[in-house]
Amino acid sequence: MLGAINMKTIRWGIIGVGDVTEVKSGPPLYKCDNSALVAVMRRSGDKAKDYAERHNVPRWYDNGDDLIHDDDVDVVYVATPTHAHKSYVIQAAQAGKHVYCEKPMGVTYADCQEMIDACDRAGVSLWVAYYRRAMPRYEKVKSLIEDGTLGEILMVSIEHFRPTRITADTPQSALSWHHAPELLGGGNVLDVSCHTIDLLQHYFGDIISVTGKAGNRAGIYRSADTMTATFEFASGVVGTGAWNFTAGVHHEVITIVGTQGEIRFSVFSPRPMILTTSDGVETIESDYPQHVHQPLIESIIAELNGQGMCPSTGTSGAQTTRILDKLFAEYRESL
Repeated sequence: MLGAINMKTIRWGIIGVGDVTEVKSGPPLYKCDNSALVAVMRRSGDKAKDYAERHNVPRWYDNGDDLIHDDDVDVVYVATPTHAHKSYVIQAAQAGKHVYCEKPMGVTYADCQEMIDACDRAGVSLWVAYYRRAMPRYEKVKSLIEDGTLGEILMVSIEHFRPTRITADTPQSALSWHHAPELLGGGNVLDVSCHTIDLLQHYFGDIISVTGKAGNRAGIYRSADTMTATFEFASGVVGTGAWNFTAGVHHEVITIVGTQGEIRFSVFSPRPMILTTSDGVETIESDYPQHVHQPLIESIIAELNGQGMCPSTGTSGAQTTRILDKLFAEYRESL
């Protein structure tokens, strides 16, 4: 009988301990087996110190370079706004550290390629926080696709509409960085749609052709509020997508249609998935985990211990940004 595998503890440092790290991504770094969160950084030293004390993290910094060069850090998690990803990823790679980067990976595809090249030169790994690729809920959808339950997959459609609480009278100072197109490359529509586009490429392969456009229809804020797309995946599956974030309703559903049925589900809600086949309609319950990054982080820990591979890499993350570059090209030229 084989003995137990001796797994090493992976030591993490976070650059940018903002809201996303409070529940979604930070706690798994110290709750997962064989994992420890040893350092955090935020430009406001008081806020970094507060985070460290609340999460029992040994060290905090107000300078990213200091965290990157902390000898006890094995993996640097870059959790800053998107426009700062490239510089921190390259710095971490040059220091010989593996990198886990928030999504979207970069403001542009060219930025992503610079990040990949820097990690390749340094011989370190680069992963991107498209955490739905590892969540059991979405792996269930993948299994239904792959086991033939839906038959041959023909097409997929995306519908995502949501209201906004922002008005024309909201001062610019009250808006988040998500609504600054130069910091994100497009605004909130890009920040949200990238999750769906990435997940569907996980299911059907890279998007090999895409047409569509993003724009600002309501004029409430500067960034894009609308996007449409038609696309084809390497597998031959075709699809359409429509997003509007100043709508009068909240509606979000993905529909995957095959020759023997369809499945409808949400990418941003834990509501039940609806599977329809010749056998009838089945409701599939599958909740989100409390810490949505945890399954993906577990896959990184396993990979660093030689026990598997993380499904979300720099290469796949860059591919998603490449598609968004095409959809946002005309909009960016208009800014």
